[in-house]
Amino acid sequence: MSDLINILFVGDVVGRPGLSLVEKLLKQYIQKYHVDLCIVNGENVTEGKGVSQDDARMLFELGVHVITTGNHLWDRWQTKQLLAKERNILRPLNYPKDNPGYGFTLYDLKEKGEVGIINLQGRTYMQPIDDPFRAADWAISKIANDTKVIFIDMHAETTSEKLALAWYLDGRVSAVVGTHTHVPTSDARILTNGTAYISDVGMTGPYDSVIGMKKEIAIKRFLTQTPHKFEMASDDVHFCAVHIQVNRETGKAKKIEQIIFPGFA
Repeated sequence: MSDLINILFVGDVVGRPGLSLVEKLLKQYIQKYHVDLCIVNGENVTEGKGVSQDDARMLFELGVHVITTGNHLWDRWQTKQLLAKERNILRPLNYPKDNPGYGFTLYDLKEKGEVGIINLQGRTYMQPIDDPFRAADWAISKIANDTKVIFIDMHAETTSEKLALAWYLDGRVSAVVGTHTHVPTSDARILTNGTAYISDVGMTGPYDSVIGMKKEIAIKRFLTQTPHKFEMASDDVHFCAVHIQVNRETGKAKKIEQIIFPGFA
């Protein structure tokens, strides 16, 4: 049996266009990379805001093991009921504890052992919630006796906050991947002490848009500085993900590879 655990993480799946492309492509990537654990950020999967029970079920049936989220999770109030009963749909750990749901989980890969998955949210230009750095320390203390393989989705606005967290945790977790901005970055690497990092995996959704929204509406919002109803775009759909290989004995990342389909010219 290989000492390596193959993790596939799919960046922010946006609406029906993103979900349809996941349905079309996910199986082939799972096979190509011999994926042991598949994680998807699903905070925008249902009409661009939150995750419904039906869409979550579809992702799980497609081969997803854990769904992470972020601030838009709360835009769909029904999601709270889903969080309360589904251990493998995470909300950011550092929201106040009165909120329903779980901020981390241990996923059992049987003979390959357990993997810890932690969902965090940044505070810079976002809600002034609890400290993600200290929340990470606490979650790691709960997980460390069970596994050395720990994966973090850091849902944050700024690259600096994501990168600072990665350096803070370098060598204590296997990977810190960024989500939220919907724009893939080209800085995938392994840090000095073995933590894989990328500032933003990117959006799995329509790129003929402004981060998933119809261009015309987004432009109008900037021109008028007033609210306009969010409407999903639908064209030029891309699949953005990362494949990360981790040594299950040490928890150190051995490889991180960015995946963008169909790619940009």
